[in-house]
Amino acid sequence: MADRHSRTDEPDLIQDPGERAVAEARNALRQFDVGMVLLEHWLDSGAKGGRYLRPSDLLTLNRFAIEGVSKYAGVFRNGEVRIDGSKHQPPQPSLVPELVEDFCDYINSKWKDSSATELAAYALWRINWIHPFADGNGRTARIVSYVVLCAKLGLRLPGTITIPEQISADKVPYYVALEAADNAFENERIDVSEVERLLERCLEAQLESAIQVPIAGASREVITNVELLTRVQFLEDTLKTSRSRPISDFIERNPILFTGVFGIVAAVIGSVLTILFSK
Repeated sequence: MADRHSRTDEPDLIQDPGERAVAEARNALRQFDVGMVLLEHWLDSGAKGGRYLRPSDLLTLNRFAIEGVSKYAGVFRNGEVRIDGSKHQPPQPSLVPELVEDFCDYINSKWKDSSATELAAYALWRINWIHPFADGNGRTARIVSYVVLCAKLGLRLPGTITIPEQISADKVPYYVALEAADNAFENERIDVSEVERLLERCLEAQLESAIQVPIAGASREVITNVELLTRVQFLEDTLKTSRSRPISDFIERNPILFTGVFGIVAAVIGSVLTILFSK
């Protein structure tokens, strides 16, 4: 499948491909850090009555993604945009602000009754579908989706290979999943199941990576008991997706996620017991 890439009639601020790549890599790190700050605010406010996704969140995250690369960083597009490699034609620019508001309202209204992966999948697809910015739409969609996922699960997820990184490294399954959701919407259905399955696979890989990286300067065999136990507790916390819903409901809604997390927790506990009883 061809690479999906936004194309407008506006020239880039950086013409040299190498310089642009360096700027985008730098911005990606900054955008992720800002996304994690947003997540912390979301988690902190959750204990005080909740926080809601806002259009300004998307604007802020897009600004950090393309600042210095596009003069339209952090503002909704005011012109047509085309997506090379996709049949989807994004809506007219005049519709973007209202569509983004509707998107945020959808996430907020479905927050209590939808699973974490359902919400994250919808966010990932819908932002790409609206394509609200002149550039950086995919990067903004991926970080918003990840923040939504973490916020719904109630913590910043552990792991050295995050979901946005995995998608960026291999975009073909991502494009296939987006196209499937686009096709369903053309037939007047909202079906992000392919996107959700992609996120579930990436989530399992991220959680798996949480126990595969030893402490700096130490081999896997000499990881301390305290470190292992800390990771067990951290991974167990991912099962607490909602303080108001029973764990049985979470398992029913997220069987793949539960299986992956349970397997990781069991593996870490087994490592702890092996270390303890080998002494």
